[in-house]
Amino acid sequence: MKTARGTSPSRMSGKPSTVLVTGASSGLGAEMARQLAAAGHDLALCARRTERLDALRTEILAAHPGRTVLVRALDVDDHDAVFAVVRAFRDDFAALGRTLDRVVVNAGLGKGAPLGTGRFDVNKQTATTNFVSALAQVEAAMEVFRAQDGGHLVVVSSVSAMRGMPKAMTAYAASKAGVAMLAEGLRTELHGKPQFRFTVLHPGYIASEMSGTKEGGSPLMVSTEKGVRSMVAAILAEKKHATVPAWPWVPVGFVLRHAPLGVVRKLV
Repeated sequence: MKTARGTSPSRMSGKPSTVLVTGASSGLGAEMARQLAAAGHDLALCARRTERLDALRTEILAAHPGRTVLVRALDVDDHDAVFAVVRAFRDDFAALGRTLDRVVVNAGLGKGAPLGTGRFDVNKQTATTNFVSALAQVEAAMEVFRAQDGGHLVVVSSVSAMRGMPKAMTAYAASKAGVAMLAEGLRTELHGKPQFRFTVLHPGYIASEMSGTKEGGSPLMVSTEKGVRSMVAAILAEKKHATVPAWPWVPVGFVLRHAPLGVVRKLV
């Protein structure tokens, strides 16, 4: 790949690429890093907990000695730092003769409380991290992609974003719908320019540290490894939209979008 500003990286489906993953120190982000590395891709990983990032880097390099794994500390709620870290990773790869090919906007929170119950602080924190801080990540990624005339932006939304959700999920679902619309707006703007690709992932119940759930906690829950496997497959196939894992979440998502409110309320 060429690295000069303004040149276009090639389409990356099925080819080794450089992938930046935010929120990579645990849960879905860490497992994405493992599986992307196993598939032959080089990584830029960032999160607040650098000791976990360092341990993950050591683990990945032990399993895949040929991979490049770069790590940096990042609190995505520090928006100036988001831009600085993305630019630094871009420069790190440029020094290796590479471009920054993919950015996965993964960092997020799962907190929430029913609106009007005195916990605006919790809902504000979720909205800030899941939407405003995601906006900063999207802006920083697109700054790089526009300069190099191409790239693949991946945003992690949620099945809950398909319909307004009640109680503790209301602000969370709204924030995840918002981040999906950032990618959709860019897709519309850059339609006809295939060097820019956008993927919106809608995960269902996947066991993770963020969700505070373990496999077996719900009949619909899948393991982190299985859930992330479907996420990574969608990323590498550069799907525009993917409800993951497909079973049972494609039919559940259809019900969420189209069922009467009374049915939706009972489901969640």
